[in-house]
Amino acid sequence: MPDITHAREPRLLALDQLLSRRSVGLLQEPAPAGADLDLILDAGLRAPDHGRLKPWRFVVIRGEARLAYAEKLAEAAMVRDPANAATLAERYRAWVRRTPMLIAVGAVVKPGNIPEIEQLLAAGSAAMNMLNALHMLGYGGMWVTGPNVYDSNVNRLLGFEAPSRLVGHLAVGTPAPSTAPVPARPDRAAHVSEWTP
Repeated sequence: MPDITHAREPRLLALDQLLSRRSVGLLQEPAPAGADLDLILDAGLRAPDHGRLKPWRFVVIRGEARLAYAEKLAEAAMVRDPANAATLAERYRAWVRRTPMLIAVGAVVKPGNIPEIEQLLAAGSAAMNMLNALHMLGYGGMWVTGPNVYDSNVNRLLGFEAPSRLVGHLAVGTPAPSTAPVPARPDRAAHVSEWTP
């Protein structure tokens, strides 16, 4: 019988990397650029896509554009919640300033035979593919939702008119040193069952 250990090893190493992925909120420079960023975006473009609609859209926000985007998020917060405007505006400014890069992920929803939820799931799958690619290339990321993602003004700013919409922001950079414990993997038995007739 042939020894298949060597043939399987690269696959197992790749799975080990996937199994060690976690969300990283404490990020620092550098953010991916050039060929690394292209690979990350290409991974997003390989997401499942019922009907070949290619609904995913990615808006990269980096460099000085981040500061302008932070102001737009602050303005949106002031319109949404005037009573808490000052606190929220500063929170969003600070978040964007400390994040080396943002990738806004959305779905261009096309009416027709493919249900809207499937188009949104395709965009969500693209986001997950990009998070996996970030991790495998040595970067870190976190998928962030919240009021800004559901705000029609923020959506319009990024080119998403209803029914198209954002599914989240990916906060992207290099993981900063941290003493926080690595979260335990979920217990498989608590999340998996086998259907039997």
